[in-house]
Amino acid sequence: MTTQRKAYRASILHSVADPKDVGIDESYDYFEDGVLVVENGHVVDLGHADEVLARQPKTLEVKEYKDKLITSGFIDTHIHYPQTGMIASYGEQLLDWLENYTFPEEKRFKNPVYAHKVAKLFLDELASNGTTTALVFGTVHKESVNVFFEEAEKRNLRMIAGKVLMDRNAPDYLTDTPESGYADSKELIEKWHNRSRLLYAVTPRFAPTSTPEQLATVGKLLEEYPDVYMHTHLSENEKEIEWVKELFPERDSYLDVYDHYGLLHKRSVFAHGIHLSDCECKRLADTESAIAFCPTSNLFLGSGLFRLPEMEEHGIRVGMGTDVGAGTSFSILQTMSEAYKIMQLQHKKLHPAKSLFLATLGGARSLHLEDKIGNLEVGKEADFVVLDLHATQLMRFRMEQATKLEEKLFVLMSLGDDRTVSETYIYGEKAYDVNFKDYQKLVS
Repeated sequence: MTTQRKAYRASILHSVADPKDVGIDESYDYFEDGVLVVENGHVVDLGHADEVLARQPKTLEVKEYKDKLITSGFIDTHIHYPQTGMIASYGEQLLDWLENYTFPEEKRFKNPVYAHKVAKLFLDELASNGTTTALVFGTVHKESVNVFFEEAEKRNLRMIAGKVLMDRNAPDYLTDTPESGYADSKELIEKWHNRSRLLYAVTPRFAPTSTPEQLATVGKLLEEYPDVYMHTHLSENEKEIEWVKELFPERDSYLDVYDHYGLLHKRSVFAHGIHLSDCECKRLADTESAIAFCPTSNLFLGSGLFRLPEMEEHGIRVGMGTDVGAGTSFSILQTMSEAYKIMQLQHKKLHPAKSLFLATLGGARSLHLEDKIGNLEVGKEADFVVLDLHATQLMRFRMEQATKLEEKLFVLMSLGDDRTVSETYIYGEKAYDVNFKDYQKLVS
């Protein structure tokens, strides 16, 4: 990491609050001609160009971007790196999809050479889509997590990941035991949690694939390491919920299974949460647990429509998740577009400023990392993305018709994808450049 102070001049937009709390206009800061100043991996100045440059040394190196927008790096609160190789697999809903596609692919991650190959590709894809932090599923193999963290550390990424815990209702080649899963997780926590910018998540796949004995070990790990994360799935599919009732008849609800074993705390993130009762929502809010909203996955698997307004009413923290490989794109911009459509199907609106919040600061809050990432406030880690507002002929034409900022932002999230990402910066250093495709030379 270089310690040199650098400045970047462009239009700059970042989320500073949840629109539901302060209103749309107060939820973001926008500098039509702005300057972002970075040093030692952190933001040291931000504001209108004339004001920032007046208080900076005349010798400051300034990189200027024409027709570009700088915003904070996107945060993906739920994604599976081992499912990169099975994205866009045809024709199933959740449980059959797991059996027919997911488990056979995840078997391959016992081989660390293959796992490393996919980890590199996965992190390249995140960078090319402007994603700078993600909460990531590994596989049941601890090798899959070791190689993932090794590659993420090389790139100085803020990543959270964990080994899957799964001791039943899965092929024998993908199961562990309560004892081995506990031991492997403990070893990985000791090795990786809070090392560089890396953090660990204890990761039971979901209630049906863990015995009560294994879920008890998850609770034990969270007691022993109270600052680690807990990452799993919740109420994604109606058949899944019925299955949980059959497996845990003594529990009041799907969420109550996790609650009984001590899996709800402020660093717990549950993917989906589509079919939740009011009681479950209240409990999530009371424990400061978060939900990852995964629109492309929910549509692709036909799981249902996430009820964002109800989650907000209960005060639940929500972030955006791509959920690759059931999710159909690494692009948070495309994920924002699908989130808008899910709201429309429920006769609700999703304002582009709210989408930006969910994809950045809302994600950081869901991960309790808002003191470090999520926007470009002075002191935050300098993870940011440079977006090309004229990336395609259609975008250029449409942007020329847009007169208001919110209209431009909506065009960006409706038509944007990886082509829109011009550059991605990690901790103040360039990690991706659309004009320079050799990622490994950039990050080496």
